[in-house]
Amino acid sequence: MTAPDPTVQAMIEGRRADTGRRRQRVLAVLAQAAKDGSEISVAAIARRAGVDRTFLYRHRDLLGQVHARAAEPPTAPGGRGPAVSRASLQADLLAADARTARLAAQVRRLEQRLSEVLGEQVWHESGIGGPDDTEQLKARITTLEQQVVDLELRLQDQGDELNAARTTNRELMAQLNRHPDRSSN
Repeated sequence: MTAPDPTVQAMIEGRRADTGRRRQRVLAVLAQAAKDGSEISVAAIARRAGVDRTFLYRHRDLLGQVHARAAEPPTAPGGRGPAVSRASLQADLLAADARTARLAAQVRRLEQRLSEVLGEQVWHESGIGGPDDTEQLKARITTLEQQVVDLELRLQDQGDELNAARTTNRELMAQLNRHPDRSSN
C-alpha cells in the first residue's frame, strides 16, 4: 500500500476540521436557542449557525438533536421555566380565530338590524312611507275580500235562479205552442 499524498491528507484534515467547527457552531446555536426560547427548526438553526440545511440532514445525530429540542417545551427567557408551547399557541390562535368569526357574524347581524331600523325610520320621516295603521288596513282588506267572495256566491245563486226561470219559461212556452186551443180559453 502506498502512503497517501501529503497534499491530499492535508485537504482531508482541513475538511474534517471545517466539519468539526460547523458541528460546534450548530451545537452552540441549538443550546442558545433552547436557552433563550427562540425558534428551533432545521431552517432556523442552520441559518443562525451559518451552515446549509443539507449539512444537518447529512449529520443525522445533529438532525435528531434539533428535532428533540424542537419537541421540548421551550423555556422562558431568563430560564424561569417552560414558556408557552407551539401547540398551546396554535390552540390559542384557533380559539381567537373562532371568536373573531363569531364576533364578525354578530357585527353583520347588528349592522343588518340597524340598517332595517334606520331605513324604516327614514321611510316614515320622509313621508313616502305607508301609513302607520297597517294592521287596520290589513283587517279592512280581509273584510273586503270576504265581501267579494260573498257577493260572488250571491251572483252565482242569482244566475242559477235566472237560468232555472228561463228553463221554466221555455218549457211553458213549448207547452202553449203545442196546444193552441187552451190559450184561447
